[in-house]
Amino acid sequence: MRKSRGLAAVGACLLLAACGTTNENSGNGGGAQGAPERCGADGQYTIGMSQANVAEPYRQRMDDDIRAAAASVPQFTVNFADAAQDNSKQVEQVDNFITQQIDLLIISPNEATPLTAPVKRAFDKGIPVLVLDRKVDGDAYTSFIGADNVDIGRQAGEYFKNVLLPDGGKIGELRGLAGSTPARERHDGFVQGIQGSKIEIVAAQDGDWLRDKGQQQADAILKANPDIQAIYSHNDPMGEGARIAAANAGRPDLPITGIDGLPIESGGLKAVEAGRLSATFIYPTGGKEAIAAAKTILVDCGQVPKTQTLPTKLVTKENAAATYAELNAGS
Repeated sequence: MRKSRGLAAVGACLLLAACGTTNENSGNGGGAQGAPERCGADGQYTIGMSQANVAEPYRQRMDDDIRAAAASVPQFTVNFADAAQDNSKQVEQVDNFITQQIDLLIISPNEATPLTAPVKRAFDKGIPVLVLDRKVDGDAYTSFIGADNVDIGRQAGEYFKNVLLPDGGKIGELRGLAGSTPARERHDGFVQGIQGSKIEIVAAQDGDWLRDKGQQQADAILKANPDIQAIYSHNDPMGEGARIAAANAGRPDLPITGIDGLPIESGGLKAVEAGRLSATFIYPTGGKEAIAAAKTILVDCGQVPKTQTLPTKLVTKENAAATYAELNAGS
């Protein structure tokens, strides 16, 4: 945990550019916001990980990736908190981390706006903040780590336009949690991707990223629009739920795409390989990158970029098995 130090130690740290007080690390330009009070290889550091929920396989994998990466950094102890898709609970958990004087906060916000203020409180207290996967409003954080959701949505739209429905058609959309930035960005990007085509989104419902709710919403979409020709799902679990709904509606071959591509037996890569999903897009959890950034800040007394954009790629049945093997190599 963060501890007070003598004035000499404070002065020594302030003289080091690597202590992270430059504009790049400071959301509001300068000052000690988000700069660690102490750093160095001889310290012991407590990291608070605030997770939006652990009901999604993606978020379970994110926590697992953080645990695995942190296990190789002997200076780190990571404490996890599960907000269970409750904004007020996540706000309280972040404030508790601040009270506990953690050395660094990693957060994957449930929704952007409600979590902006507590993230800023941590940042203004001099706690480095790594925002993972989902964004907050403003720039009062140390680094955002995640894939480009607008680009993923655009690529999904182009896949529909060029491969699934080159002649156009009616589709349904299963969106994620309404107040989360990936849901908005994946929709906006998809609309960009289908521009110039005759594809029409005739129905859209929020599935909150969950398989069961995705199935319920897809069932409603199919009952109201029995002539739709495909479903665009904002993640793989909702897509898997939509597959069940489609089978129940007598549409077992309805094209459905997802996003996440987790390299686990129950993940999207295996769903694509088995034909349950027509395609998915790799969406890295950022867990190992978050711990690498934390190590740079706390152990190496270095700085990290304000934004770290993680790579993605389209996965279809043709490359699903190879991608699964590649992502699990050495694990």
